[in-house]
Amino acid sequence: MKKEKVYTKIIRTEILFTPLLVVLPFIVGVLLINDWYTRGFSVNNPAFNSELILGIIILVGNIIFDIPFIKSLKALSKKKI
Repeated sequence: MKKEKVYTKIIRTEILFTPLLVVLPFIVGVLLINDWYTRGFSVNNPAFNSELILGIIILVGNIIFDIPFIKSLKALSKKKI
């Protein structure tokens, strides 16, 4: 009985922090790409190309790791709660 309560609390905590884990890296990646575009691409300054690469890495990594995380969290919450 006690083990189920702890498991339920863990799932609820993960559900609570999911928007932060998914949305925050997405916003940072988009901001880096936007900054590269406004200060680097539009002015033809190659010094900001690293922001583009970092923004793309963050966005791709976010998509690769967050989709399975959300799917598994969804499956676990339906299974136990």
